[in-house]
Amino acid sequence: MIKQILGKLPRKPSSKSSGNETNNEGPLSSMNSSNLNSAVGLNGNSRTIQSSGKSSNLGSGVSRSSNGTYNLHSSSAIKSMQGKNSGTMNTQVSPLLNSATYEALPSFRDVPSSEKHSLFIRKLNMCCVVFDFSDPTKNLKEKDVKRQTLLELVDYITSVTSKFNEVTMQELTKMVAANLFRTLPSSNPDNKLPDLYDAEDEEPTMEPSYPHLQIVYELLLRFVASSEIDAKLAKRYIDHSFVLRLLDLFDSEDQREREYLKTILHRIYGKFMVHRPFIRKAINNIFYHFMFETEKHNGIAELLEILGSIINGFALPLKEEHKLFLVRALIPLHKPKCVSMYHQQLSYCITQFVEKDCKLADTVIRGLLKYWPITNSSKEVMFLGELEEVLEATQAAEFLRCMVPLFRQIGRCLNSSHFQVAERALFLWNNDHIRNLITQNRKVILPIIFPALEENTQSHWNQAVQSLTLNVRKTFSDADQTLFDECLVRFQEDQIKEKEIQEKRESTWRRLEEVAASKAVSNEAVLVSRFASSVAIATNTNSQSSVGS
Repeated sequence: MIKQILGKLPRKPSSKSSGNETNNEGPLSSMNSSNLNSAVGLNGNSRTIQSSGKSSNLGSGVSRSSNGTYNLHSSSAIKSMQGKNSGTMNTQVSPLLNSATYEALPSFRDVPSSEKHSLFIRKLNMCCVVFDFSDPTKNLKEKDVKRQTLLELVDYITSVTSKFNEVTMQELTKMVAANLFRTLPSSNPDNKLPDLYDAEDEEPTMEPSYPHLQIVYELLLRFVASSEIDAKLAKRYIDHSFVLRLLDLFDSEDQREREYLKTILHRIYGKFMVHRPFIRKAINNIFYHFMFETEKHNGIAELLEILGSIINGFALPLKEEHKLFLVRALIPLHKPKCVSMYHQQLSYCITQFVEKDCKLADTVIRGLLKYWPITNSSKEVMFLGELEEVLEATQAAEFLRCMVPLFRQIGRCLNSSHFQVAERALFLWNNDHIRNLITQNRKVILPIIFPALEENTQSHWNQAVQSLTLNVRKTFSDADQTLFDECLVRFQEDQIKEKEIQEKRESTWRRLEEVAASKAVSNEAVLVSRFASSVAIATNTNSQSSVGS
């Protein structure tokens, strides 16, 4: 009786079985049985498959869990998978995997046409195994087998003449995810970039596994660009999650990888119209995270390059969503200190908006003035270059709205002691469109910048700046001699007044010093009015005593 009762109780799983099921719940990814056979080349001698519903040991560090999937669960495989995103199909190679278990599959040329699709799937599954490239001497033969297999897959994708079915799309995106989606090396969040950053001064960091990654990227690019792909079916596999993980890879330090990502994401944006709003929003969020939290991201330039093409294709009139993107994301990107790393692409995006809708010129120019650098001269030169491009696309009506604050800033640049800043500001007059706008509004602009021009001609240390300033003065005098003379008279009057104020100030300080010196012996206090406009010096010792008492 007791034996019958005990027989009905569930048996305690073995240590191997429990270990395998535990691994199946962790970050370690799995492959189905047909995939595993082709991926790791298991032979029948190592299989000890038990009844369904229980885990089984297959040898070579591989186990089958209760749900029918296979896991590589050696200790090194588990360690290599730590830190990966959960759910990522990224099967790491087992340490027991060797040339005997990872063999090259037949070439597509050696099988009949009816078997090519099946062979293609087997090769995809085979390439789901990811090798460790941190040790260049490890698994050399297996790495070369995988590389040759990937090249065959690229050739096959290129030569396909029929529509891809769902099985092909699923297996291909699974293989791509296994190889590409990984945790990038973490960078110190406190290690923000300096004001003057030159990417050429630093050695580029190369991804050690790039010999395989490059071919996987090429395969994905050929797949996305293929005319045999049905976007309505493919969107189930190239979905929002897939796109987000691609965007995460833009922070890779390897520029070669970012170039591939840029091309692929652009292709996805063009082919999958349903993903377009999501992609724009996701890029927007990356910019926010970069601007307001980290100020460190390697792929801002590439993302802006994609956006430049996207903005160029915006239909008119512009949607409010696009205008908000300009105001909330693009214009504030001028603030980070490392703007030099992506300024060329940012300037192109900004100019595209102004060319699409000239009414945005006022918004853009005021945005530039808001983030105008004060202590960074090289950044100021970049801003002046961008300003010229924006002004070239600005019409007279929008120019009127912003010309006063704009030329106050330009006046400060004209008078800058940094010769490159002053020189770049003076180069604005070489642009015919800008010069015409200035000439049309000279009665407002000349009085604002005339003091800076005169001070340059009188006292600027750089000869080139003085020469350019004289050319600008001549432009104004030729356009309106009467206005020029009025500004000159007003400037001379202001100089006389300023000289008088300066002399009065110096006289006041001399008197103050004399009184202070005369009272120093007796230790009497010198009282000075709290109002700066009238410095009062108390000379009556009796009144001083009464105030001090």
